[in-house]
Amino acid sequence: MALPAVTPYPMPSPEELPDNRVEWTIDPQRAVLLVHDLQNHFLTAYTPDTSPTTELLANVGELAKAARASGIPVLYSAQPGGQTPAERGLQQDFWGPGLPDDEHAKAIAGPVAPEPGDTVLTKWKYSAYVRTDLEERMREAGRDQIVIVGVYAHIGVLMTAADAWMRDVQAFVVADAVADFSREDHDMALRYAAGRCAVVTTTDAVLKGI
Repeated sequence: MALPAVTPYPMPSPEELPDNRVEWTIDPQRAVLLVHDLQNHFLTAYTPDTSPTTELLANVGELAKAARASGIPVLYSAQPGGQTPAERGLQQDFWGPGLPDDEHAKAIAGPVAPEPGDTVLTKWKYSAYVRTDLEERMREAGRDQIVIVGVYAHIGVLMTAADAWMRDVQAFVVADAVADFSREDHDMALRYAAGRCAVVTTTDAVLKGI
């Protein structure tokens, strides 16, 4: 139940993105940026210095920088290491024990590490809303849009986008700032999100919009 070794693949281009069912636009006064599970442990699935890892980290870094400059709160989800079977729950059955209790494995990748003023949420399930105060933080700040980047697209990223929709929060999945086990999984996540619960967009589009 270890993480798969991901074969390098190219990020989707704007021309390859699915059609969005809705026409939401990002408003810096309403949005938060969620950097989803970009911990060193999860990035070990990828071959370093290849696509999609290089583009993923570069694009997330640019988006986080722009978000901070625009007054958009930047939040990170991070799973704890050394979880007990009770804490893991059914994730134990699908994925085994999870992250080791190791500081490097648990840390957010250096190129996109949190900065002062950012928030790190301890995450327990696929959706970043489950057993966290993400929704409460957003409501208190008057925010009802979430821009999601990180890994893995067809698991936590997609589940968080769907969960946001169920809470009447507009979700935006940045197609070239997420990565997955394969290009097939990546594309599937984008198709589902665009048709059911989110707007699929690109790093360039978000940067121009904010």
